[in-house]
Amino acid sequence: MRSGYKRLIFTAVFIALIFITTAYILHIPAGNGYIHIGDSLIYLAASCLPAPFAMAAAALGAGLSDALTGFPQYILFTIIIKLLNALCFTGKGTKLLTKRNIAAPFVSALITIAGYYLADVFLYGSWVSPLATIPQSLIQAGGSLAVYLILAFALDKLDFKRRVLGAL
Repeated sequence: MRSGYKRLIFTAVFIALIFITTAYILHIPAGNGYIHIGDSLIYLAASCLPAPFAMAAAALGAGLSDALTGFPQYILFTIIIKLLNALCFTGKGTKLLTKRNIAAPFVSALITIAGYYLADVFLYGSWVSPLATIPQSLIQAGGSLAVYLILAFALDKLDFKRRVLGAL
């Protein structure tokens, strides 16, 4: 299969996986939004795919989740935040768990916390009340980090990037 088609197919698969894990798997309503583990699949997509494709998967999967689960006011903010999350990682190399990809979830968590804090300031007009959403963002980031590390470790043991993805 030509690598262009393969990139598009894997991007579409990651869009679907990000959407499902964000919208339905461990989707816990909290504050002005919800806690989920969909970011772990964003991290995985960004560790597997070239940056533009990972960014598209992150933005479309998470944006669709907001659109279809009752949080349309967050769609634009989510798209921007998840694009930035994907940029923290690298899809280069034959392993998912590189030094950069192990550090990236921590930077991504800061982007998510700051991004949704500023989104809530914009949407609700208060600099104080959005502070209450920071703990839920920390829980989401921690859960996504744990799931990502488990998945990436298992896929590295299977030599996933070399055997399945090949030269994307």
